[in-house]
Amino acid sequence: MNGVFTASRMMKASEVLQMCREAKKAPALLIAVELEAKEKLYKMSHDTECVKVQSA
Repeated sequence: MNGVFTASRMMKASEVLQMCREAKKAPALLIAVELEAKEKLYKMSHDTECVKVQSA
């Protein structure tokens, strides 16, 4: 399983390794987080499109 982690702050290498270990132990959690992030991105892009249409 491939995964990509992003951070909103600088992290130590040990923190990143810890996150990777936890993700390998619980792949279902990784999938849930990914789906939540995709849903947020979809809502953001949908809201942006609605604003563009209304202002045109």
